[in-house]
Amino acid sequence: ELRAASERQGDDPMVRLVEHCADRRMLLVLDNCEHVVDAAAALAEHLLARCPGVTVLATSREPLGVPGELLYPVEPLPQPYALRLFGERGAAVRPGFTVDQDPDAVAEICRRLDGLPLAIELAAARLRMLTPRQIADRLDDRFRLLTSGARTALPRQQTLRAVVDWSWDLLDATERAVLARLSVFSGGCDLAAAEAVCGSDGPDGGYVLQTLASLVDKSLAVAEPDDGGMRYRLLETVSEYGGERLDESGERAAAERAHLTYFRELARTTDPLLRGQGQRAAIARIERDYENLRTALRHAIAARDEQEALSLVLSLSWFWQMRDLRLDARGWAREAAALGPDPFAGPVRPAPPLLQRCTDVPPPLAGELLDEARRQVHLTQLGYMDMEMGRWQSEWGQERLRVIRGTYRADLPQACRPPGNIWYFAVLMSGDLATMRELIDATVRTCRELGSEWELALVLQMRANVLANRGDSPVDGVADADESLALFTRLGDEWGMAEALSARGETHEQLGRYAEAAEDYRCAMEVAESLGSHAQAAILQVRHGNVLVEQGEGERGEALLREALDVARRHHNEARPAARMFLISRLAATGRTAEAREQLAALREEFGVSEMMFFRGMTVGIEAMLDVLDGHGGPALSGAIRAVELSGDPLAMVVMPEMRALHLLTVARALALRAAPGDGALAARLIGVSDASLPTPHVRSGLERRWRTDTETEVRALVDDAAYARAHAEGGGLSIEEATALL
Repeated sequence: ELRAASERQGDDPMVRLVEHCADRRMLLVLDNCEHVVDAAAALAEHLLARCPGVTVLATSREPLGVPGELLYPVEPLPQPYALRLFGERGAAVRPGFTVDQDPDAVAEICRRLDGLPLAIELAAARLRMLTPRQIADRLDDRFRLLTSGARTALPRQQTLRAVVDWSWDLLDATERAVLARLSVFSGGCDLAAAEAVCGSDGPDGGYVLQTLASLVDKSLAVAEPDDGGMRYRLLETVSEYGGERLDESGERAAAERAHLTYFRELARTTDPLLRGQGQRAAIARIERDYENLRTALRHAIAARDEQEALSLVLSLSWFWQMRDLRLDARGWAREAAALGPDPFAGPVRPAPPLLQRCTDVPPPLAGELLDEARRQVHLTQLGYMDMEMGRWQSEWGQERLRVIRGTYRADLPQACRPPGNIWYFAVLMSGDLATMRELIDATVRTCRELGSEWELALVLQMRANVLANRGDSPVDGVADADESLALFTRLGDEWGMAEALSARGETHEQLGRYAEAAEDYRCAMEVAESLGSHAQAAILQVRHGNVLVEQGEGERGEALLREALDVARRHHNEARPAARMFLISRLAATGRTAEAREQLAALREEFGVSEMMFFRGMTVGIEAMLDVLDGHGGPALSGAIRAVELSGDPLAMVVMPEMRALHLLTVARALALRAAPGDGALAARLIGVSDASLPTPHVRSGLERRWRTDTETEVRALVDDAAYARAHAEGGGLSIEEATALL
């Protein structure tokens, strides 16, 4: 038929093909069109216009762009199919191999190779000489690793580099430049970021969008909807290749500088929005580009650009606080602080009052604003002092805390807001409780005078916490928490609302109002969960569970504590040690001392509490209490005495002033267990010391009440009423230090 058509129509192959296909129903397959895409498009359009029964199926890395075209993107293999492919190809080169031999490594390989079938096959071929873990660990150099394709395959399919080279060679100069610059992003980017980083040398503002569209069409970039916009990213393999090409072009420094500038400004301008009505959107904005922000920090540190690093750390410090990103906060603050002079080295240099925030303007900073930025980055490190308490309790650390205390005053505007307000940690470590209260009162007055509502709400919440923990004026703490809650609510700061509710709950708890405390914790937890503040919600759940135990709902409270342990394990925050301590108390009170000891061992192992004297005193004291309950008098006595000594450091006196009193009761119970001559009178004296040393007013927890009652019962069994009353009165006149000397 074609020969006959040729005789009628001449030698034009297109005419002959149309005549052949015009009256037929048929499927025409055009495979691998990307290198002849224009010709393939012309052929398809010509045939489809003249042959109604013809359907064209074209495979290509970009659309043909003809009328009526329907696109069916071939996505990377989903994980189950990628694992299956790796397993099948792996078994072909290493008989007996299965994915189950190292599922984590195989999953990492498939994920990092973006589910690309050819890349997975090339990786599986390496099983002849490497284990899956060795392959996974070498994927940073994937182009040298994945080079063992089939000899019978097309050259462009024999190595991973050849695959990407093939696509790169089909790009024009603009597409190559944009693709190479896209490699500096981590986790993708939106259009504005792409234009800022990839379009700095372009002829107009629209060419980046057009080029991105072309790269998406060519399957070299991926476009995905995200919160009403689109985000663009490179597959990891393409990104690594683009990075190599960026290095070859000599443009890496310029691209990284553009990336750093864009994301520094994103952090700086988004930070204020974390404190009001736009809080949720601001959190989402930072979280969406958090990997890019970390990359920007790496660029700043690598370039030793102190100004950029200071701006980024201070702009992210409150986000880190809200999301409990403790390791990031401490690590990046330490890196940034090392780039400049130490503002707390040498003699005390009092800080001047500064109304302006260090992040109100972009870098470079100068003068007092630069000095304050350096101080605040060092204070950010101080905010996570519990992670390196040994360092701060050293001679160097104590001197540094002294300088910090001398540098700031409570009436400084920058001391009213984070991270400047972290200087209070230095005051806390001194154990000067009277001064601490005076300073917070002065800060509240300063906030009112300045009209700083958000800062006032934060300081009121902080003062409520201090009043609750100190037991000085718990009713005043309720008033502070109420005002803080009202301010945060009016400002639309949900994170602050949860913190204010928590502070009020703590105050109610100290007053023995357990029902009110439970309701505050429950409401705070709901707010935190809805905000996605999982670390905050976890500690609130722990507090809620403990209050339920105190309220008499032991089983329900215990269930919340156990659940919080699982939640905290996922989020790695301070909820876990608190949950374990409250659970230990519950287990001990219900006679389950063996399980309580297991929880205590887990607490010590997970959190390295030996470094902090405060926690060490607490855990030693808990162990002594368990020894008492199990009848081990000797270990209980020595442990309780040691706990009294360890709990005398300033931090312990601030955080839990009742702890030493509780440890003294444990000493008394241990003496009652030993029951040697004179032990009864000494134990009664210690009960008197314990009672007199409690802060006033103080509402004993359920554990404290039970421990106090049982201690007195056991001691009274050793002495008569008159002797007990006399010894108890004598103890009331002794200080804890004098009692410790007696021991």
